[in-house]
Amino acid sequence: MFGDINWPILISSKTNRTPNLQIGNWADWHLTSIFSKKYRMISFEATIKKFDSQGEKTGWTYIEIPVALAEQLKPGNKKSFRVKGKLDQYAFNSVALLPMGGGSFIMPLKADVRKAIGKRKGAILKVSMTVDDAPVVLCPELLECLADEPMALANFKKQPGSHQKYFSNWVSSAKTDATRARRIVQTVTAMLQGQNYGEMIRSLKKDE
Repeated sequence: MFGDINWPILISSKTNRTPNLQIGNWADWHLTSIFSKKYRMISFEATIKKFDSQGEKTGWTYIEIPVALAEQLKPGNKKSFRVKGKLDQYAFNSVALLPMGGGSFIMPLKADVRKAIGKRKGAILKVSMTVDDAPVVLCPELLECLADEPMALANFKKQPGSHQKYFSNWVSSAKTDATRARRIVQTVTAMLQGQNYGEMIRSLKKDE
């Protein structure tokens, strides 16, 4: 629905009707795909790498998906898209592949993933993945507050789907209602300032 995510049909969970495509009470709607596409599953081995100095990606741990493999997943695509599959025996879904130019992509490996697979930089992973086109469910409270700020909502729509999910997961992972409310305000403020997820987090750390 936003960014690089395909438009779904909005269906009311109460009335079973398709409403006007407008931002409204997001807590009352759920998303369902128009079509279910069949994508190819690819399998390969990858070495875990880590960026030394790479702008906002500095310090990121990742694996590479070279052009030849990316073309098997989504021929001709140069934009970020989501995948699901396995890293060794660790199952994952809705993970964004990020374009690095020339048709190649990377898959960032967050700390919780590295802990689950028990591997670090230099280790070899057995990877299997396919395109994940399941609808992304975003935090309803965040969407409602963004809807009250047209400029913030417009900037949120411009964010890549992966960044929209980062913001949403960050809000939803709050342990208390107070923390959730604070993170919603911080996200809306970041959208008004035109920041992406990484820029917002760095800005917040500087203010601590």
